[in-house]
Amino acid sequence: MGISEERDSGTAGAWAALGGAPELARRVRFAGAGDLGEGPLPVRELARATVGVCGLAAAELAAVRGGGEAEDASPLVVDEGAVATAFVSERHLRVEGRAPVVFAPLSGFWQTADGWVRTHANYPHHEAALVRALGLPTATPEALRAALAGRTAVEVQELAYGEGGLAVAVARGYGEPQPLVESVRRTGARGRKLGPAPAGRPATGVRVLDLTRVIAGPVATRTLGLLGADVLRIDSPGLPEADDAYADTGFGKRSARLDLAAPGDRAVFEGLLAEADVVVTGYRPGALRRFGLDPQDLLERRPGLVVAELCAWGWRGPWAARRGFDSLVQAGYGIAERCAADGGAPGVLPAQALDHGTGYLVAAGVLRALAGGGGRRLRFSLAGTASWLVRDLAPASPPAAGGYAAEPWLRETASGYGVLRHAASPFGEWAAGPSRWGTDPAVWLPR
Repeated sequence: MGISEERDSGTAGAWAALGGAPELARRVRFAGAGDLGEGPLPVRELARATVGVCGLAAAELAAVRGGGEAEDASPLVVDEGAVATAFVSERHLRVEGRAPVVFAPLSGFWQTADGWVRTHANYPHHEAALVRALGLPTATPEALRAALAGRTAVEVQELAYGEGGLAVAVARGYGEPQPLVESVRRTGARGRKLGPAPAGRPATGVRVLDLTRVIAGPVATRTLGLLGADVLRIDSPGLPEADDAYADTGFGKRSARLDLAAPGDRAVFEGLLAEADVVVTGYRPGALRRFGLDPQDLLERRPGLVVAELCAWGWRGPWAARRGFDSLVQAGYGIAERCAADGGAPGVLPAQALDHGTGYLVAAGVLRALAGGGGRRLRFSLAGTASWLVRDLAPASPPAAGGYAAEPWLRETASGYGVLRHAASPFGEWAAGPSRWGTDPAVWLPR
């Protein structure tokens, strides 16, 4: 298996955006071949670069915890076969032999009177909102298709948004440029001192409070869990997670439900927060403010925390507060039009690369912040990753010869959902499969 000796510009760019020393990016090399190179945009380059910087950040933290400097980070070889498999982990997932439901019947591209719209109705509350917004007689593709035929794409978008649903007009042309990391803030305080860690697990002993859902945030936290962190995901009892989604992204963590409006549950949450080293949030800007959990408030209370924020559309502008998913950002940012088929129907990237790539970037940012002593606030968005993909990434040299097969990177593991066939992480093996969503106690493991 050949190892590329080129300096990868995507890795260098992502590492620079994370504030890393430029010379360290040269320590990342790539081997093997994947299957993310087809299409008009450099998805392969996005995938390998985001995994590369995450691995490099892990090596940097390992060096610091071993008593050295960040510059002592070990060289890293990233296998592109492992990357390609992990970036489509939801497609490889089998739950007791059953393929998961990736998109619900009312999710997808639909033609309107003046173009196309992309809907997302995977969750029951989003489907109900879409049905209300458009006055559908039944929640069926036929009824949706008929309702859209006489409306413009933007009209559908705004009607859905007004009801709490999700629909985005397919944009013609790319959205406004956005940074890959929107802001990085140091508090001047340091978090808990971290001692030496076992080989391959540089985040051992780090407690991560996971307030994320769906793919990008959970990819970040399952990666931190694999690297040794104690990750505890907290969800509201009134906002259920899809079993198939959690079966894919629930590795490396535990999951509990707390109602932050209930005094008893809130007291439990405050106890967890008091002992956390990292908080990762994946809710839209301002959504946690009513609970007093805005990142600025968190850092005022706990200046040594690492707080990583993730959203769909970026942190400023008229769309900042809107909900979104990878598929919707692809549509609204102009990627779907760029990937259109010959007949004009919008297309998609060969992976949900905005989600997976942003997840690895978030994990990398957290690892780098820990290596720097904590006291950091970082922001990421799917739109920022989209902007990087369409504007800044250039195709690399062709992948190594030999072809790609996913099988070497697939595993079978027992879980709370039965036996799972799943994609391995590019960084190693999880010790166990996920429990069932929301069934773990809301406590930290002993350090």
